[in-house]
Amino acid sequence: MAGRSKDLVSLDTESSLSKVAAKEVSKLVTLGTPWLVGVFGFGLATALHFILYSPDTIGGWSSFTTICVLILTGVTYGQSHARGPWGRVHTTASTFLAGMWTVAVIISGPGHAVLWRLGVVGGITLALTWNIRSVIRMKGWDQPGVISDPLAFLFGRGAEKAGMHEVEARTIKATAHKVEGEVQLQEGKHIAEDLQKRVAYVESGIGLPPGSITASIDPDDASKAKVVVSDARVMKQPIVWPGPSRPGLSIADPIRPGRWQDLDEIEYVFVGHHLQMMGQTGAGKSIGGAWNFLAEVITRYDVAVFAADITKGRQTLGPLEESLHRFETTKAGVKAMLGELQAKVKERTNYLASKGLQKWKRGCGLTYWLIWLEEFPDIFDCLTDKEQESFLSMVKAIRSAGGTIVMSLQRSDYSQMPTLVRGQLAKMCFGVENSADASFGLSERQQDAECRPELWTNAQPGMAYLDAPTIGEGRFAMPLRTYAWGLDERGEFDDERANQAMRAHAADWPAAAKQVDPSTAEVTRLANGERVRPTFPAELEEDDEEDDVRNVASEYQTTDDPDPELTAGLDDEIPDLEEGEPPLTFAPPAQAMTAQERGAALMKRLQELWDEGARDFSSGDLKPLWESTDMSRSWVQKQLKRLVEADILSGYDDERQRYLMPERPET
Repeated sequence: MAGRSKDLVSLDTESSLSKVAAKEVSKLVTLGTPWLVGVFGFGLATALHFILYSPDTIGGWSSFTTICVLILTGVTYGQSHARGPWGRVHTTASTFLAGMWTVAVIISGPGHAVLWRLGVVGGITLALTWNIRSVIRMKGWDQPGVISDPLAFLFGRGAEKAGMHEVEARTIKATAHKVEGEVQLQEGKHIAEDLQKRVAYVESGIGLPPGSITASIDPDDASKAKVVVSDARVMKQPIVWPGPSRPGLSIADPIRPGRWQDLDEIEYVFVGHHLQMMGQTGAGKSIGGAWNFLAEVITRYDVAVFAADITKGRQTLGPLEESLHRFETTKAGVKAMLGELQAKVKERTNYLASKGLQKWKRGCGLTYWLIWLEEFPDIFDCLTDKEQESFLSMVKAIRSAGGTIVMSLQRSDYSQMPTLVRGQLAKMCFGVENSADASFGLSERQQDAECRPELWTNAQPGMAYLDAPTIGEGRFAMPLRTYAWGLDERGEFDDERANQAMRAHAADWPAAAKQVDPSTAEVTRLANGERVRPTFPAELEEDDEEDDVRNVASEYQTTDDPDPELTAGLDDEIPDLEEGEPPLTFAPPAQAMTAQERGAALMKRLQELWDEGARDFSSGDLKPLWESTDMSRSWVQKQLKRLVEADILSGYDDERQRYLMPERPET
């Protein structure tokens, strides 16, 4: 399989690195240039002496040429792109000394006994200093045997074209697939974040394919940046899954769900934090993300997987079912699983405390929990207010108790993901539809680094960015590609082959064959080595939200409210109705909507109120929503609370019982 992977991910012979190397100037020309300049300077000084020398005017001409030398020296200092003070001093001093020697030759002539000797000795010295400087810049001192620097000659030029002057790069490490470098920025004027925002322009200035350069912060020097140059085009081809990376080891060891753009393997340890996995339909979030993560996880001896998908059922995670310790596809099943897991958290933290541990570690005696929630918004929305509060409490507590929750969804806006939770999650973002969606899937520093998953949409499934606590500093802004399953002979995805391959892999690592601690065993659905699928009463299969009434539109008539001018006393007679059917009409059945459609309808109604001049509103102003859709009052109330938490609404006036809108609500 590894061989097939190499075939599918072969590097183009004219890669980014070869293009950099092709633009290097000849070393011979570089080293010979100072000597040619010295000879030219000697001849120029001699010519100027014979042109300008006259006993009557030599004083004036010497003053004029001195001024010219000072101007040239100033221009040299101002335009020098040397990355440090030594380089700038060397460049400027060379211009000044050569210029003043020329002025002396104009006055006294090239045959002066002292001047011509100074010219020869000084010229040789200056030429050698330039040769030494050139050799140092070309030589890879950190890598013996590397005879030239593929970045030094061109990166500064590209950065200058991108509007960043006085920038130089040097190669730290070069391999067949990438060049790692260090960039010295203009001190006091530029920082690494500036380079990150200009990377696309630097690539244009050098002539590299888009996405070839990844820039990151140098943790030891704010005036420097780390860069990696690789061939972005290798990511356009799928990479075959090579098999599990560390079967039989601990979940505390890295998993390998794919490769970075420079073709290094991803090494990711998710122990101790939660992860948001986001991407539009078809971007590879499930087959690329879920399958590759879980294919690695199930091969580790000290982890149990609890999974749920009430939206697609067994379509995504079904092929993995034999390797999962619990897999729920109904609302009642998910509610029960999350409740049982949450109830065990305190027991686990007490156990760890008895061992003198503040958090889970390998060998502590507890099986690590991976809780995988596909289409998370539908799962969260099916929980009652109390169950949601319990879930949020578990999110905060389970990390130290030995558990990670992965929440997979298409768009992590406020209506799909609790705002307080989203800020605590590591981020893995696959292709998205637009930049607005990307802002919900990327971390703050990924956005600052100009990561753009909207360029992939779902045309390059498996492409993603990953920012998590155990990911290296230079990686969070580098694209990755997850492994592909079930490719045919032409290297194209085949759904049937993929499912067969995953079922076979899961069968090799069945959950029933793995030993777990007693508390974990109590919440699994395994008994005597066989999977137990619970049955629930039919009424529990429906959404049993507390105080929630679905399809309430049938409660309301479409006729106008009675005339407030009409009044009646308690003793007044009630006249009989006229014969015939009563003139009453009722609302049509409520429109069924997805959670995302409900959120969009709510925002539209709030925007309508704002556009009509309202700057606050009561829940009664939202009555049209539950009259014409399947929204419930309690669902709307929960969303309004989230809007307040997200600062989209500024708060709630208890005295007036109205929500406040300081600005037009936007997602």
